[in-house]
Amino acid sequence: MSVCFVKGYTQKSRGNAWLQRHQGKRPLFACVLGFTETGLMPGISAAGATPHDRQYTAIADAEFLVNGVQTHPVFALPPLIAGASPVLISRSIAIAQQIPIYLLNAGLPQPPAVPAYDLGGKAASCLTTGKALPISIVEHLFEQGLAWGTRLAEAVGNSYLILGECVVGGTTTALAVLTGLGVDAAGKVNSSHPNCNHQQKWEAVQRGLSHISGWLPDSQLIVSPLELVAAVGDPMQIVVAGMAIAASRQSGVLLAGGTQMLAVAALARALAYDKALPWQPEQIVVGTTRWVVEDPTGDTVGLADLVDDFPLLATPLSFAASRHRALQAYEQGFVKEGVGAGGCAIAAALYQGWGQAELLAAIDALADAYQLVPLNEA
Repeated sequence: MSVCFVKGYTQKSRGNAWLQRHQGKRPLFACVLGFTETGLMPGISAAGATPHDRQYTAIADAEFLVNGVQTHPVFALPPLIAGASPVLISRSIAIAQQIPIYLLNAGLPQPPAVPAYDLGGKAASCLTTGKALPISIVEHLFEQGLAWGTRLAEAVGNSYLILGECVVGGTTTALAVLTGLGVDAAGKVNSSHPNCNHQQKWEAVQRGLSHISGWLPDSQLIVSPLELVAAVGDPMQIVVAGMAIAASRQSGVLLAGGTQMLAVAALARALAYDKALPWQPEQIVVGTTRWVVEDPTGDTVGLADLVDDFPLLATPLSFAASRHRALQAYEQGFVKEGVGAGGCAIAAALYQGWGQAELLAAIDALADAYQLVPLNEA
């Protein structure tokens, strides 16, 4: 059962209770930007047609999220193999419903062309090196996450935070972190491809974890959660985990994403236990899109069951009736999620009661302004 245009997939009673607590409330949307050289591996991601394009995906998405359609953007949205950036979903909802947007730069190759809070991180090396980030950077980013979680929870009061991400290659680092935490995530994660490249991801993860002393396949790591992120993670993960822990003490938290946010939830739990940090996990849900949870080449619901504790919600938004071919590509399994798209759609239903018609109208209108090619001209 759901209280609005949102469907629960796991921990349904807890998910419904969370929805009821936050119905009618306006949230705050914080999008944490990061980069990992994992995203440059050939074929690892479809969030940019080429490795060169993928270097600028997060920077371009951030610019579009804040500025919308521009005649001459500093960083144009990169071409995709198929589909259109999910930032069209997030932007259309945030602007229409006047949801405040915060951009946090956890670690990018270069800063975006729009205002963003620089957290003093850095872009991660490829996880296959087993040396993704210096441990000092991970520790610093975790402290930044805790501080920002507290700050934004105070700002939003008795409402909730949408914590989104933009990290190309992030489902692969998510698989690495989940595996390191002892979660049997192999074959369950999603990707921006219509058919998830599980073998490529798993081989990369095994290479990365093999650099950690004492690691063996099918075994849980003996390193700390911070050391795990330093070995095979990305800068977004540790920031959002810290934000979720701290914010949960005061407000609701919607982790906006699929595989990546399930990894963040598992990481937050491990960190809270490892460091004996107070938090309220019942304040946290994971929210994504129907395209993620119903992806036949992944198993998000099964993964959420393994992570446990955190209800998995999704928007049933469909692009089957969109007038743009690039949006209809979502129905063929391309793109699926990103930039907090699913979480923003859930928020639109909670705050102003939007359903399929309102969501599609707003997104199609932004796609018109962006001049996506309509079906009758494709």
